[in-house]
Amino acid sequence: MSQAVLNVAVSAAHAAGEQMRRRFDQVSGIPVTRKARHDYVSEVDHACEAAIVREISHYYPEHAFLAEEGGASGDSDTVWIIDPLDGTSNYLHGVPHFAVSIAQQIKGRTEIGVVFDPMRDELFTAVRGRGAFMNQKRIRVSPRIELETAVLATAFPFRRRDTMARFGRVFQGVMEKTEDFRRMGTASLDLAYVASGRLDGYYEVGLDAWDVAAGALLVREAGGVVMDFDGNDNVEEARSIIAAPYKLMTPLQKIIANRWKRPSA
Repeated sequence: MSQAVLNVAVSAAHAAGEQMRRRFDQVSGIPVTRKARHDYVSEVDHACEAAIVREISHYYPEHAFLAEEGGASGDSDTVWIIDPLDGTSNYLHGVPHFAVSIAQQIKGRTEIGVVFDPMRDELFTAVRGRGAFMNQKRIRVSPRIELETAVLATAFPFRRRDTMARFGRVFQGVMEKTEDFRRMGTASLDLAYVASGRLDGYYEVGLDAWDVAAGALLVREAGGVVMDFDGNDNVEEARSIIAAPYKLMTPLQKIIANRWKRPSA
């Protein structure tokens, strides 16, 4: 059954990816709506989400959805968590680094994760207990064991700029102990890159379930560890995330947790 469900998720991801590719050369003419300061949604986001929901609902009409643009809908123990276009800002600026992110949760536990990069035609998939794959080839997290030689990814809290000072302390503390950083603007691909060993770790704050649900499963199934800034496992509700190989997680989480704490009055 899990393979059949994964096939539906993959088909939905490809349907959304096709929407992205078709409009990418005309991004300057795509209608855009301002959801909040520093936060925008495009016509392509809505089209991608509709394509995903339509494809999944065709096979599983009784399932519920939690999607970035449409919010929560339906009433079921099985919920599809969707970011139809992760990296909207990249997309609207003509930067070819964005993805579709689809996860299936059953009674709050993520069972399937799919992240699809339509511009590179890279499909990252995971089924709980069965490993993680990129284009059907098994992937593993980086074997790196020392932070000093690690390259990490992060993103600044652009929606919550009032937390920038605290995040700056975190960034400075981690930067002092690592080799370098990448800031690419697509959380699901940052997590997929950790899962595939392209990055040695990733952390971010101010996220929602649709940003991390699929990618977190990829990392775990690739042998990595995922937790929030306080060391808890349920990153889908925590709004913060750290993902790394086991050997890097303890020193990385310690630096982040200590620097993220609010200063004493």
